[in-house]
Amino acid sequence: MVKSIIHLSHISKIYKTDVVETTALSDISFDIKKGEFVAIMGPSGSGKSTLMHIIGALDTPTTGSYVLDGEEVSKLTEDNLADIRNRKIGFIFQAFNLLPRRTTLQNVMLPMFYREATSSAYAISKEESEKIATKYLIMVGLENRLTHTSNQLSGGQMQRVAIARSLVNNPAILLADEPTGNIASNQAEEIMAIFQKLNNEGHTVVMITHESEIADHAKRIIHIRDGKLVSDEKNKKQKIAKLGIKQDTL
Repeated sequence: MVKSIIHLSHISKIYKTDVVETTALSDISFDIKKGEFVAIMGPSGSGKSTLMHIIGALDTPTTGSYVLDGEEVSKLTEDNLADIRNRKIGFIFQAFNLLPRRTTLQNVMLPMFYREATSSAYAISKEESEKIATKYLIMVGLENRLTHTSNQLSGGQMQRVAIARSLVNNPAILLADEPTGNIASNQAEEIMAIFQKLNNEGHTVVMITHESEIADHAKRIIHIRDGKLVSDEKNKKQKIAKLGIKQDTL
């Protein structure tokens, strides 16, 4: 039996000020099993970003339980949340979040340095870090861009760097927030092909998007509206992107 890598039970998130109380999420429950590719969809203001922050251990729910890869993360401290993020989650953001003065290789190595800083148990040599980072950059088709900085890369290439970076600590899940929002449509298809390849290799992928064409690359789609889960269904019209990870021109 395939185990649940994500277990959300009756998750609610309420933001309070002195004069107003806003419910961003209301009684959300679902499981995501190891090896699934799930898209979470919703319009602006639906609560999907709040849900992404909770799944990504960037925030904690007001009520409810969240278990990630066997660890209860609902009530953790900031330090413990940071540790979970580094060990369990590979992030891919819309804005890429690359350091502009670092090379492609150095950007991909960063999560390994951060992990080592939290515990000597994760210490590996610089040579080993470079080997791991190079492996994933080759996997996303950037073997000839190892020494380039981000201003020498296209948007699609920068997102490939972000995907390679997300993989180096062997996370439990890949969490992609609007991963094609800042790139051209032809590059978006290439990025989705990479996600599908990773999922076919066993990686659990959770993607936040408002675009139905992008969500259709996932095997399952969860819809959120007004802070509530309105549907959770297998995607019967899954779109298969052609694998396009060859070097593209600058």
